[in-house]
Amino acid sequence: QVQLVESGGGSVQAGGSLTLSCVASARTFMTAYMGWFRQAPGKEREFVAAISRSGGWTYYADSVKGRFTISRDNAKNTVFLQMNSLKPEDTALYYCASDQTTGAVITRPRSWGQGTQVTVSS
Repeated sequence: QVQLVESGGGSVQAGGSLTLSCVASARTFMTAYMGWFRQAPGKEREFVAAISRSGGWTYYADSVKGRFTISRDNAKNTVFLQMNSLKPEDTALYYCASDQTTGAVITRPRSWGQGTQVTVSS
């Protein structure tokens, strides 16, 4: 499994921006599809975004499309989530995730980070 450590969460006002980072263990990062999920209080964890090994393919939940951008730097074993035009409903614990296939990284990835909190106030 890939070891994942997220950072970059914080508190921001609605309309603001944050960038989350996730550093992965070096051995398998370049072969892994990477994704971001989030979980708000009292709700189930939900998919946010995913990216292929090369970065040439990306996929987003409808709720964040056009506002969030996922990217990766394979030289630094890092995946990013740029979040713009944040809304109070984006408030959640954001998790980095990893797996070896497109389907798995979107639905049930095997590797997870511990999460980083994002709070958006109105």
